[in-house]
Amino acid sequence: NLGANPIEFITRSTGKWTLVFLLITLGVTPLRKVSRLQWLIRFRRMFGLYAFFYVCLHFTTYIWFDQFFDIMEMSKDVIMRPFITVGFSSFVLLVPLALTSTRRMIQRLGGRRWQQLHRLIYFSAAGGVVHFLWLVKADLQRPLIYGAILMLLLGFRIAVWLRLTQAVKFIRKGSSV
Repeated sequence: NLGANPIEFITRSTGKWTLVFLLITLGVTPLRKVSRLQWLIRFRRMFGLYAFFYVCLHFTTYIWFDQFFDIMEMSKDVIMRPFITVGFSSFVLLVPLALTSTRRMIQRLGGRRWQQLHRLIYFSAAGGVVHFLWLVKADLQRPLIYGAILMLLLGFRIAVWLRLTQAVKFIRKGSSV
């Protein structure tokens, strides 16, 4: 059931699941804040690691089945095909997130630095959407849907940040009077 081009099917499927799990991971915080279901936070790390698992499968499919470990061809691909450059960059950004996803690494880095590092997911998810958008040639509907969902999730975070910034300014202004 893999169709005429099984490598393409596997590559596209693993890429799709990577994006889905990245968006689910990014959706946990807004859903938790809106619904006030605090227990949702326990699943965020697992979803992020699922995204990393699928991106590893996606990357492995490319380097093994598509390129047969030909480093020169892969290097040319990264340079000559912008969608591969963006996809590879997004993959590289996810590596430190997976490596620092344990409680021990959170303690070792400190909460603030760990949180700053894990903001790389925003760039990785955006790169994943651009990778998909530049890959497709005709039907842009699915990458645009992923992009719209990502914009909503990031827009929510920006709105919360702006609200907090305004609240802090208001408090500082009120306390200085």
